[in-house]
Amino acid sequence: MRKRFSLVTLLGLIVLSLGAGALLNRMISGDTIFDQLNKFKDVLSLTEKYYVEDVDTQKLTESAINGLLNQLDPHSVYIPASQMQRVTEEFQGSFEGIGIEFQVLNDTLLVVAPIVGGPSEALGIQAGDKIVRINDSSAVGITQEGVQKKLRGPKGSRVKVTVFRAGIANLLDFDITRDKIPIYTVDASFMLDGKTGYISVTRFAATTHDEFLEAMAKMRAAGMKQVVLDLRGNAGGYLEQAFKMVDEIMPRGRKIVYTKGRRPEFNDEYISSGSGRFTELPLIVLANNGSASASEIVAGAVQDWDRGLIVGETTFGKGLVQRQFDLKDGSAFRLTTARYYTPSGRLIQRPYDGDKMKYAREAFERSETEGENITHTEEKDSTRPVFKTMGGRVVYGGGGITPDYIVKADHLGEYSVQLRSKNIFLEFANQYLEAHGAELKKEYGKDVARFAKEFEVKGAMLDQIVELGKQKKVEFKKDLYEKDLHYIKAFAKAYIARSIWGNEGSSRVILLEDNQFTKAMTLFPEAERIARNLSSLR
Repeated sequence: MRKRFSLVTLLGLIVLSLGAGALLNRMISGDTIFDQLNKFKDVLSLTEKYYVEDVDTQKLTESAINGLLNQLDPHSVYIPASQMQRVTEEFQGSFEGIGIEFQVLNDTLLVVAPIVGGPSEALGIQAGDKIVRINDSSAVGITQEGVQKKLRGPKGSRVKVTVFRAGIANLLDFDITRDKIPIYTVDASFMLDGKTGYISVTRFAATTHDEFLEAMAKMRAAGMKQVVLDLRGNAGGYLEQAFKMVDEIMPRGRKIVYTKGRRPEFNDEYISSGSGRFTELPLIVLANNGSASASEIVAGAVQDWDRGLIVGETTFGKGLVQRQFDLKDGSAFRLTTARYYTPSGRLIQRPYDGDKMKYAREAFERSETEGENITHTEEKDSTRPVFKTMGGRVVYGGGGITPDYIVKADHLGEYSVQLRSKNIFLEFANQYLEAHGAELKKEYGKDVARFAKEFEVKGAMLDQIVELGKQKKVEFKKDLYEKDLHYIKAFAKAYIARSIWGNEGSSRVILLEDNQFTKAMTLFPEAERIARNLSSLR
């Protein structure tokens, strides 16, 4: 009886333990995540087994992942394995290939520019060269994707390209050894005059801080006493790189940004180190509705500490931090793990109601009044939360960074937009340089600033642009043409300048017609006055 009783008791205890374990597991899982995983597995398995047609289970799974992330926020996204290489290259700041910027124009592979420091530049490949053969196969009619497939490849591998160059009777053969090619995030930096530097940053990748330092040091050596930092269209990137940039312009001990998440490991704050090399430099930041995330960290810190002025249009309004999780099949997903806040405590993330299209559109459809906004009266009737800069100025959270001076960008008319979208300006510049490139280079040499001020697109050149447009079915509209004529001239001139002097050439030309930049250049006295508030806090 004792043995029997003991056995029954033991079995009862085992059953009780198993039941308690199952209950405990359910309690621990909270949202019964294992039940939900089993549910999805059942649906996928039954669909694959019984659906009326063959199904692609990978496609279904990826659709389910996208559906899951769509329920969270607009910045948590899935990245298929096929896109991961390109995404990784963009953020690491390099790829492996021959080092050219290119465009397929009228079925012809055109070298827009060799990348500085790449193997193509070293061998003498030039802007305007037309690649007609790749490894003895015709390149005529090649697609953008085909170019990348044939010209990119592992460092140290070789590829042969045959080039047609205007003014040379015979084709030119180049045997190119592929190498690691930098993808620059500082796309232009130069002195505007004897004391003003200009630097444009297109995104925040792994190399941005180093590029920023190099460009700033070069301009300081050339006499820079004040600087315009252009973050327009910069959609962001690495938070740490944004912090390092601000650290270079901020005195010691200033909170630059901090993050808060549901889990404490994602809470962090970033304090300036005091090792910045440009803390005294008068500063103006250009921003617009395409400036987001890391760009808004920079703009927010500058504004909250009254370190300089923000000029342009209200930024996008993305105050969420993502972490990337890599998956076993080579894909990945980015999940929002925290919110970030500016030094005054502003969350600049805009409200999101689940409609991604509406959310994206809202940033570009704001109604703003142009003019001085130092006290931020533009937002005074807003329901957004109120904060103060370290100097006591009112600023607002919950909807991007609103500038201290609001200047709306000029909008191109339909005719100009069509010319750009059909690559008319690039085609014009290529044809013009084939005929006049040598004399232009002889006339201006390295003096791109003089070219920007003196060279004029006029007469037959404008007629040629109109005719090229007609050939691409861009209907000529006289009223729209005349309205945008100064921009049409500027774009044509900029494409010529870029082919000879790179991004500095095109930037110098376009800035002359840039109303936001023009206003910024008049505001350095005000920027210095605002920054004195920061100096008094030391």
